[in-house]
Amino acid sequence: QVQLVESGGGLVQPGGSLRLSCVTSGSIFRLAFMRWYRQAPGKQREWVATLTQRGQTSFADAVKGRFTISRDNAKNTVYLQMNSLDPEDTAMYYCNLDNDWGQGTQVTVSS
Repeated sequence: QVQLVESGGGLVQPGGSLRLSCVTSGSIFRLAFMRWYRQAPGKQREWVATLTQRGQTSFADAVKGRFTISRDNAKNTVYLQMNSLDPEDTAMYYCNLDNDWGQGTQVTVSS
């Protein structure tokens, strides 16, 4: 089982930015698709972004053009850079690798 630990969440004003990090354990990191999901209160968990082993990225329409995803294989870490944040982005953000999930990091966008 792979351990995933997210960090970087917090309270930010609308229009602001945050960078989330997800540190993974295990040796399969560089071979894996990495994904970010989020879940707002009262809503289902939704996919946010994917980064493949070859560096290909894809994003949900709601975040396209505002979020970027990247990885540092040397640090076994995947990042989610979030810009132009909106209150609609308020959610718990989760890192995902295959069937493993982190504990989440809370992002709150509010003035």
